[in-house]
Amino acid sequence: MMGPVLRATLLKALVVLLCFGLLAPIIIVAIASFSGDGYLKFPPESLSFRWYERFLGDPRWRAAILNSLFIGVMTSALSTLVGFLAAYAMVRGEFRTKRVLASLLLTPVIVPHVITAVAVYFLSARMGLVGFRPWIAVAHTVVALPVVLVILQSALRTVDPALERAAMVCGCTRWGVFRRVVLPLALPGVVSAALFSFLTSFDELVISLFLAGIRAETLPVRIWNSLLLEVEPTIAAVSTLLIAVTAAALAIDAAIRRFRGGGALPAR
Repeated sequence: MMGPVLRATLLKALVVLLCFGLLAPIIIVAIASFSGDGYLKFPPESLSFRWYERFLGDPRWRAAILNSLFIGVMTSALSTLVGFLAAYAMVRGEFRTKRVLASLLLTPVIVPHVITAVAVYFLSARMGLVGFRPWIAVAHTVVALPVVLVILQSALRTVDPALERAAMVCGCTRWGVFRRVVLPLALPGVVSAALFSFLTSFDELVISLFLAGIRAETLPVRIWNSLLLEVEPTIAAVSTLLIAVTAAALAIDAAIRRFRGGGALPAR
């Protein structure tokens, strides 16, 4: 039989191979984005920043970035606010329709995005909201809300209800307890939920394809249209930017969690 040392070595080798398989496409795209060639090629014959300059210098790409940022920030704010209230009700509340409501809020995870996109598109077309950025943010909130709800439910379960009762006994109002006790203790989860909801909106393609139109073309939609019409290293530069945004969001989330978890209580 296989010894424990050999088994552990093979397991480590398998993990390394899997990680390499996941990271290799990202590394290839990042290297190709610095290509000086006129077409996508790996490995590139020369290195240059020309495709980043073209990306940042094109008004269509800049407009797509601004649209994605605007919609992403609005989606993050809406989904975090609604998700926090819903998660607090799920964790602290006791009512008969609790499971039904939780199932309804998590339904967008089960339903394919294309079905949600078609349904929202018909509603938007009747109301004349196609291309209206705040409405696109509302649609993105629908698919980002389950992610926020799961994260915040886990965060709120770590908040001891006895602390809330103690604050109320000391004369604090319900809003004061919510603002001074619950929110600070659940802050790392709130930040994580906001970041992940932003990333969900920033990378959303299917719903944006139906709702963006010409006026509110987001970055994923712009990438999609560019891939259909032309394949050039600009796409690699944009993809590298998306990877950098995702990595930055994860790094911020990890830093906040480490800071909140490692902070010592002040001495009395």
